[in-house]
Amino acid sequence: MSEELAPETPETAEAEPIKQRKNGLYPGISDELAENMKSGWADTELHGLEPIAQASYTAARRAALSARFPGERLVIPAGNLKTRSNDTEYAFRPSTEYAYLTGDLAQDGVLVLEPSGGGHTATVYLLPRSDRENGEFWLDGQGELWVGRRNSLTEAEQLLGIPAKDVRELPAALAEATGPVRNVRGHDAGIEAALTDKVTAERDEELRVFLSEARLVKDAFEIAELQKACDATARGFEDVVKVLDRAEATSERYIEGTFFLRARVDGNDIGYGSICAAGPHATTLHWVRNNGAVRSGELLLLDAGVETDELYTADVTRTLPINGTFSPLQRKIYDAVYEAQEAGIAAVKPGAAFRDFHDAAQRVLAQKLVEWGLLGDLSVDKVLELGLQRRWTLHGTGHMLGMDVHDCAVARTESYVDGTLEPGVCLTVEPGLYFQADDLTVPEEYRGIGVRIEDDILVTEDGNRNLSATLPRRADEVEAWMARLKG
Repeated sequence: MSEELAPETPETAEAEPIKQRKNGLYPGISDELAENMKSGWADTELHGLEPIAQASYTAARRAALSARFPGERLVIPAGNLKTRSNDTEYAFRPSTEYAYLTGDLAQDGVLVLEPSGGGHTATVYLLPRSDRENGEFWLDGQGELWVGRRNSLTEAEQLLGIPAKDVRELPAALAEATGPVRNVRGHDAGIEAALTDKVTAERDEELRVFLSEARLVKDAFEIAELQKACDATARGFEDVVKVLDRAEATSERYIEGTFFLRARVDGNDIGYGSICAAGPHATTLHWVRNNGAVRSGELLLLDAGVETDELYTADVTRTLPINGTFSPLQRKIYDAVYEAQEAGIAAVKPGAAFRDFHDAAQRVLAQKLVEWGLLGDLSVDKVLELGLQRRWTLHGTGHMLGMDVHDCAVARTESYVDGTLEPGVCLTVEPGLYFQADDLTVPEEYRGIGVRIEDDILVTEDGNRNLSATLPRRADEVEAWMARLKG
């Protein structure tokens, strides 16, 4: 990685001279070189661009936002780069709120809705093309010769369907603004500093909550993206099965890397850290270290999802016998989880309470645990009343899904877990049983076995649709599928 130049922030790029990195190999820039770099470049402006596929949907989302907060200035930042170490940054991912309302994925962007008449005028503030006159395009660490071409403001307007302005002018304009303002916090410190005396935490949280609840019901574009994410994820799971022998020779990291390749080829990234949990690691709910052994005769719990280029993620789990065949005890536990998931999926339908699918799945698991003699002579109802099944089921049976793997996370409780399902809601159904390796309350042969089955379920007008149904779930189907893929 080249290391000649120092990165500059948008706020300082014009106000201060562009600085070279300490210990760079070039001592300075001659006047002749600086002048030479100003000219001789072709015009690369793009013309006649078509709007992005979701432009009409983002316009509708902004209209709903405008109607909810009449007469108020609304500020929604994309966020800035985050440092990974020293002068290297994490790959940029815009805030969900910004991407949801604009379809834009650029760093440092800010959407502003200004009150106008009975509604709002939307403007997206972005970094323009790198300046060729002051040398920013080749001297600045975020200049185009270092990190790639940006859209011009005119190009952005054509693509997004929103007027675009230079984001470097925005902090000063916001600092002078009057009237009520709301801001989505936590993404852009510069914007927050400019608004520090104009906003309140309570009002800003109301904006954030509204945008979270707006995503509870997905539009047609979002549903198509979620299906695309699930289809790519299924291909990623197939990729993993085909290389399980190589994972046995190395570690869980081979599985992680194999799925990541599919995520980058068929989408933008993984939607969350992949859980590649072999053997007893499957009993750790979020095992993302992925550095353990992969052994024949044990189970692999793979919980992973591809994130599409438009930032919608799948969230799918399969528990697979590493050698292709479940042992009798593994199958017994797996079948119990499968039966619980079937009950949960059946409870997903319009008009049902959100909690219904969780309750249905938990009842099945509690029944199995009682049948296996793990809860003494207690009845299933008593077990559920006391929550005793949770020693081995641990987590809730599902959550909303969308641009965030745990989507709509700050929605009000009455709108989410105490809410009612309606067409367009997308959620996961993911019961599990986890018998820890050190759990002395279960027979020794159970210890170290973890099973979870997870699918992404869309509520439809007449029931539900399993978006991840391409991947088999029943134990015999899983074995046949693995045998076919392994050849």
